[in-house]
Amino acid sequence: MKLQHKLALYNTFTKIAVIAILGVLIIAFIDRISTSNLQQRLIDKRNKLVSHLSDEEIEELLNKQSTFTDYNILKEEYIELNEVSDNASVNTAPVFTKEKRKIEDETQDYLVLANYFSYGGKTYRLEIGETMLALDRLENTIMFYTLIILLASVILTLAADLAFTRFLLAPFYRIIDQKLNKVDDPIHFNYDYAHTTTDDFRLLDSSINKLMQRISDQLLNQKQFITNVSHELLTPISILRTRLENLLNQPDISEENLNKISASLRTLNRLKAITNSLLLISKIENQQFNKTDRVSMPALIADIYEELEDRIASRNITFENRLQHNFGLTGNQALLHTLCINLINNAIKYNKDNGKIIISDNLTNHSYQLYITDKGIGMDNRQIEQAFNRFAKFNATDTESYGLGLAIVQSIAAFHDISISISSEIGQGTRIGLEFKTH
Repeated sequence: MKLQHKLALYNTFTKIAVIAILGVLIIAFIDRISTSNLQQRLIDKRNKLVSHLSDEEIEELLNKQSTFTDYNILKEEYIELNEVSDNASVNTAPVFTKEKRKIEDETQDYLVLANYFSYGGKTYRLEIGETMLALDRLENTIMFYTLIILLASVILTLAADLAFTRFLLAPFYRIIDQKLNKVDDPIHFNYDYAHTTTDDFRLLDSSINKLMQRISDQLLNQKQFITNVSHELLTPISILRTRLENLLNQPDISEENLNKISASLRTLNRLKAITNSLLLISKIENQQFNKTDRVSMPALIADIYEELEDRIASRNITFENRLQHNFGLTGNQALLHTLCINLINNAIKYNKDNGKIIISDNLTNHSYQLYITDKGIGMDNRQIEQAFNRFAKFNATDTESYGLGLAIVQSIAAFHDISISISSEIGQGTRIGLEFKTH
């Protein structure tokens, strides 16, 4: 999950919790105030009723029945009057209770005030009740609108937080995209600072610039070292090779010395090949080649096939050229030739006798794909991961391989902005894809 989504969700959940707590407190506060107001209203009714009673009214009411109860037409309140015996223990303080009353088959909750008072030498119990239906309706209404406000707040908060965090983190993603994701070569790194007012992002930007500067310096030193060493090695190698060849031309040389000198020459040739390969990689990475040639891929593959035709025939390998598109690009003819011939050479080397090599392609609106497929021994996942490492060899006993072929391929591909993919299965073969961008 992205950081901006986490921040938005955190802010939303926090505000939901705050609104929910406030809603509960508001409901409890209103319930308390409403109940207190209702109790005061009952006390006022009791005082008004008692102050206006007369002997005739009480006598008339109590003579009709032992108790008197009067409900208003909406059943929202009632008054009940009872005469109590003189011996009964009474409390003149008003007492409030919540009771259920069934009136005409309808049960309702009432807040009831019970109070004893004396009048004309007699004691009476007065009970005044008022329904709590209005209070319940008020609480339900508040809960409903609180829920609506909560949902609206969640939606608005989430949208606002997403928009704000997107705006806030825009410099961060811009720094990551421009200074990490789109950087293929640290030497040509863009050290311009990103526009932001956030100190943390400025620190990140500055730290990345410093880190890339150190990496760039180390790479330049490494490339310069490889270039210098390669150049310095070529001279003594050439001198040694000349001397050994002169020794071979001596007529009185023994067979034992002849074999030793021949082995030394093979070692020198191997050392020279490795040095030339390292020097080639260094020159490619240092952008020392031009990319001004117009290269036709079908013509390039045809030329390579002519060069390797004898080697392909010696292993009885079937070579199928299934190219359908006359794709061309601007680049370095020699380097692209080296790239393709190295890959096809590997397809021959790691193929089976009577095997097959298939060259195919595909063209889309955005890219051209060239595929080199062999039906050889294949590679496992570990070998695929290490395929482009320098001096990595698929077969440790292969004395002809220096482990630099695919490293050269990778350098040339990066130089021409070509993407490489490998898919392989042990015993089934390998497929290498080259993707050329058309736009």
